[in-house]
Amino acid sequence: MSKRMSKLTHLDESGTARMVDVGAKPDTARRAVAGGFIRMSAEARAAIESGDAPKGDVLGTARIAAIMAAKRTAEIIPLCHPLGLDAVDVDFSLEEAGVRVTAIASLTGRTGVEMEAMVAASTALLTIYDMAKALDKGMVIEEVRLLEKSGGKSGHWVAPAL
Repeated sequence: MSKRMSKLTHLDESGTARMVDVGAKPDTARRAVAGGFIRMSAEARAAIESGDAPKGDVLGTARIAAIMAAKRTAEIIPLCHPLGLDAVDVDFSLEEAGVRVTAIASLTGRTGVEMEAMVAASTALLTIYDMAKALDKGMVIEEVRLLEKSGGKSGHWVAPAL
């Protein structure tokens, strides 16, 4: 196996995918923040803001979908550990060109919650698209990424500005 591949924790010595054994790791407080943006027409944004979208409360539905998705991340991402999350928070910021989503996942455990935060943010964005597509089929989801994480061996990390 190449030197580069040996740094990938989800591969064993022969390069076969595996779930990382976190059994010996200590429990620590862990938190991850992920975000993204959905660009849309002024009409779609106005309908979301006023609550007049054809399918109803877009942001309320997106918040519930994001929380549900975070709790099921291990069922979606093959090598993720199933986690007992302590909290998932989802916030929305209406901007001129669309909606910015921020999702925060936290727990005390042996492995990080980056994927749970990323799945929550992505699901919120996809739900916004689904709820408002009758108004704007050309919406664009962008900038989905990890913004910050803390806890565990690697400690605190903050994404560089775009």
